[in-house]
Amino acid sequence: MRQGCFPVTRRGAVAILLLLSSISICSVESRAQVRSEYEVKAAFLYNFAKFVDWPPDAFPNGNSVLKICILGQNPFGPEFGAFIEGKAAQGRKLQFVQVRDVQQAKSCQILYVASSEKPQILQILKAVDGARVLTVGDWSEFARSGGIINFVLENDRVRFEINVDAAERAGVKLSSKLLGVASIVRDKPGATRN
Repeated sequence: MRQGCFPVTRRGAVAILLLLSSISICSVESRAQVRSEYEVKAAFLYNFAKFVDWPPDAFPNGNSVLKICILGQNPFGPEFGAFIEGKAAQGRKLQFVQVRDVQQAKSCQILYVASSEKPQILQILKAVDGARVLTVGDWSEFARSGGIINFVLENDRVRFEINVDAAERAGVKLSSKLLGVASIVRDKPGATRN
């Protein structure tokens, strides 16, 4: 790990990722339990900001905020914005933004594409492909279709897949610690490409 990239020590980084990757989710049948699933996913979104490096051109200037955005129906609830506000990662303040369209999404550093946007996912991914945006989703084939990170439930635990091809196209560098706790996938034939 390069010096100065992350505000936690190497041992702390590993501990955070291992803790987050092993958080158990009970059955997701009840509303409260679904909420717990999304609380875990919200914590992951926040922590992704600590374990990803964006190129300088991903920000308008050196003082710009790091935007965590949601496109579509917000499954995290109104508390997510309050959770993010006031926090920082990699020397930048975090800001939550509910975006209305793909043009707005291009100004984000992390873009969670809600399942409500599934019918137009290929158009969305094509529009942000190569745009320095870490795309995150949580449905089957999201990563293999060109998204970078896809949440999956595995044995009642929230895990994630990372599409290294899509990350490379976006110009984002993922920490080896992040890659070490993820399932690595690649684009499927016909996935979004520049």
